[in-house]
Amino acid sequence: MSQRFAGLSRLKTGGEGTMSTYDIRLFLRRVPLFYSLSESQIDMLAVGCAWRSFSRGRTIVAEGEPSQSLYILLSGRAKVQRSDSEGKEVILAVLGAGEFFGEMSLIDDEPRSASVITLESCDFLAIPKDNFLSVLNQSTEICLGVMRGLVKRLRSADRKIETLALLDVYGRVARVLLDSSELTEGNRIVRNRLPRQQIAKMVGASREMVSRVMKGLESEGFIAPMDEGQILLREKLSLYL
Repeated sequence: MSQRFAGLSRLKTGGEGTMSTYDIRLFLRRVPLFYSLSESQIDMLAVGCAWRSFSRGRTIVAEGEPSQSLYILLSGRAKVQRSDSEGKEVILAVLGAGEFFGEMSLIDDEPRSASVITLESCDFLAIPKDNFLSVLNQSTEICLGVMRGLVKRLRSADRKIETLALLDVYGRVARVLLDSSELTEGNRIVRNRLPRQQIAKMVGASREMVSRVMKGLESEGFIAPMDEGQILLREKLSLYL
């Protein structure tokens, strides 16, 4: 999906929050969720939209806050994270360019269920709540698109629960690596750097344990390091699942 948005982060026409109406409409047209919308509905979404740019480690939305916008990533990656009263954190998902978040709170009017924090510099578009709900009420396709997104996340949550309950740490790490990989010329490659601490928060283990598991997988020939932090996954890695 990210190639569909290649170059769009350079469409900004000034400081934070400024983006031409033409550029906003162009971006919205490239979001699969909005493919079926009419020109007037795209215009309705575009009114009041704000472009934002956050550096690495910034919180876009915080768990427990009220929701006022639907967010769509224009570039970069961000993690969806929850934490408990003792500060223990778990990463629920990693989002990339073109993906949206914040729709759950807009629909049920409940506080945000998780925080979204940038893993690298990110550009994103914030669509006001009223704009989104107005279009949602007019378009069956948008409703179905949101439902498909929610079902996708529910299936992902089911698989994560199954992984945590049934697999050992080796299996959980293998699942994260496979889920984070891309198929390129017949090879599965993790292209985006995955810090050990990030993996640890995704599998419910310590950073030290994840480091031992990664070293074990490498020494046994299940994975191979590549340039710029990329990782080549061998086919036999699936044996851990």
